[in-house]
Amino acid sequence: MNNNKIINKRIDRIVKGLLLGTAILSALFIVMIILIVAIRGLRPFFGSYDGVTINFFKFITGREYYAPEYRIGYIIINTIYVVILAIIVSAPISVLTALFIAKIAPKRIGNVLATIVEVLASIPSIIYGMFGKGYVVILVRDFGSKIGVVTAGGQSTLATVIVLSMMIMPTITMLSVTAIRSVPKDMEHGSLALGASNTQTMFSISLNAAKPGIFAGIILGVGRALGEATAVTMVAGGRGSGPTFSLFDTTRTLTSTILTGIHEGQLGTLDYDIRFSIGLVLIVVILVINILLNAVKNRMGRYYEKN
Repeated sequence: MNNNKIINKRIDRIVKGLLLGTAILSALFIVMIILIVAIRGLRPFFGSYDGVTINFFKFITGREYYAPEYRIGYIIINTIYVVILAIIVSAPISVLTALFIAKIAPKRIGNVLATIVEVLASIPSIIYGMFGKGYVVILVRDFGSKIGVVTAGGQSTLATVIVLSMMIMPTITMLSVTAIRSVPKDMEHGSLALGASNTQTMFSISLNAAKPGIFAGIILGVGRALGEATAVTMVAGGRGSGPTFSLFDTTRTLTSTILTGIHEGQLGTLDYDIRFSIGLVLIVVILVINILLNAVKNRMGRYYEKN
């Protein structure tokens, strides 16, 4: 008996050590990535490239992006603007789809739909980009022509929003389904017993109780939208100045700016290193937005715990 206890304690210590090691390794990867991006990203503001040094204030607030005066203020605004529009479009559709899968659809149909959503979430971004380039861009161009708006062949903010919305809908939907299904049945049965209809129960009880989980899905959707590069580059158009808020104008995001030209720039040149500077800004933007959204989610969770 004592031998078994000793063996179990040793196994527990080994498992704890392995888990601690993997946690430290994961943290080191994250720290290493941030350090490499930060070191290289700060170089343009302190070094000189053939006599050219980038002014940080102009870099972060400028309204034109061109070599050698790289200014990304308008790109930050355009990035946030596009992501907000994508969330406004995708979140309601995703939540209503999740509600149908979790509460209305027969079990077999619900399982089929859930599988389809999971497959959509696993599709590579390049495929979404190809769909956007081959169909969405043409659709936007033709729609613009019908209403008398000239577009850059359909490459536009609208095309970018449509593609991003399609990409983040599966993520929000999957997490929303999980959140809705985890709502205690007693709450729903109590609502029905008090005379509420199924529709009233779904929207006033199920959705309300699932809000923290749904919001977590929206946070992940925002993260994916902010970090998407390939598909966005294919439909955005690469606008050189701004900001612009017209749906039919071309746009540019932080990720598309990093991707465009990174494979052509020579190692150690300003055009190459400035991409790391933009990457550092992107990390800060994502960090700030995630902190704000998580604060809202936590506050929402505490509210529902009290009520």
